Amino acid sequence: MTYSGERILLSNEREGQTSRFRLWVVAAVGLVSILFQVYVPRHLPFLAFLEMPLLVTVYFALVRRSQISGLLVGAAIGLAEDSLAPHPLGMFGIIKTLVGYFAASVGVRIDVDHAFIRLLLGSFFYVFHQVLYWVMTRALLGRPLVLDWPRTVIEGVLNGVVGVALFLFLDRLKIRS
Repeated sequence: MTYSGERILLSNEREGQTSRFRLWVVAAVGLVSILFQVYVPRHLPFLAFLEMPLLVTVYFALVRRSQISGLLVGAAIGLAEDSLAPHPLGMFGIIKTLVGYFAASVGVRIDVDHAFIRLLLGSFFYVFHQVLYWVMTRALLGRPLVLDWPRTVIEGVLNGVVGVALFLFLDRLKIRS
């Protein structure tokens, strides 16, 4: 097994290919994730820790393996989520744009088709998202916000577990070539 200097942990060319989705699938999945984020915690408060728009952003950025598409998906989902959130417009737009870019950058370098890698990345990007939100709230808005690290890490792992199941479902929506 040989690895190229550009990509690590990709054993053959098929694993390095980008995945394709129909535009309506990306839009529908993004919309459903935002509606889930807005309405499900109101009726089922124990699911408030789930960050579905983030998981969808991470998934599409990872499997597309393109920083530009990661930026666009992150920005679209983040701004749409901002329009329904009580905080100033742009917070989630900026954060999810950065998450989309970095997730796509990771997708270019490593094979993201393995469940354990997806679990780690889902957990990592949840914690990354929370830290960026904390930084932006304190720096840009000047509001005090406490970052509870143990809770954030536990919620990150739980989001990673849900992300693995979600990613398996979303894999079935790919365009087969």
